[in-house]
Amino acid sequence: MDLDLKGLEERVTQLVELSRRLRVENGTLRQQLVVAHNENKQLGERIEAARRRVEALLERVPAAAARDEA
Repeated sequence: MDLDLKGLEERVTQLVELSRRLRVENGTLRQQLVVAHNENKQLGERIEAARRRVEALLERVPAAAARDEA
């Protein structure tokens, strides 16, 4: 009986430790996810700004070519 209780106690201790480690890992992953979302948002904003600059330049190209031909 004591052997069964000792084994059960060890398993419960292992489960408690595993639960603690998983909780810590989950917290770390949540923080990494927030950082990744923020980086993704910033990159999206940079891409949008670059797209607007390229479109503005493309709008000027035909006008410049027409002036050169005249």
